[in-house]
Amino acid sequence: MFFFAAAFLCLQSFSCARNSEFKKNKNLPKKDLTISVSSGASVSLRAEIASTEETRASGYMFRKNIPDGTGMLFVYDDDQPLRFWMKNTPTPLSIAFIDRKGQIKDIFDMKPYNLNGVSSGGFVRYALEVPQGWFARVGVSCGDFLELDFLD
Repeated sequence: MFFFAAAFLCLQSFSCARNSEFKKNKNLPKKDLTISVSSGASVSLRAEIASTEETRASGYMFRKNIPDGTGMLFVYDDDQPLRFWMKNTPTPLSIAFIDRKGQIKDIFDMKPYNLNGVSSGGFVRYALEVPQGWFARVGVSCGDFLELDFLD
């Protein structure tokens, strides 16, 4: 009987922790971002800003619906190689790795729940996750620039 009670409590605390992580990242600050594309046009999206170790670690975990035209921008204090995976992430995403000047260096598609991860090709300061295929649909590619006016 003790074993079953302990197992139940363990599962319950995992569920609460998971829900607390999910709720924590549902209330991130949001900013309107603009990407200048090579054609001279610009593309806008509304992004949640994950700028702490805790919010960056949980990202889009457990999110089943990420509306088109939205994303999550991961902000780091220093330039560094970045690696992202899709642990506990049920929604297919695309990710752009962006340097400190705002230039998009790499774009990758990521599969739900994939633990293999993708890495930036060099030192970057930001990563922008969006619903998979959004970058291609709106004409954003490597070499385009994220306008850094969101930095306050």
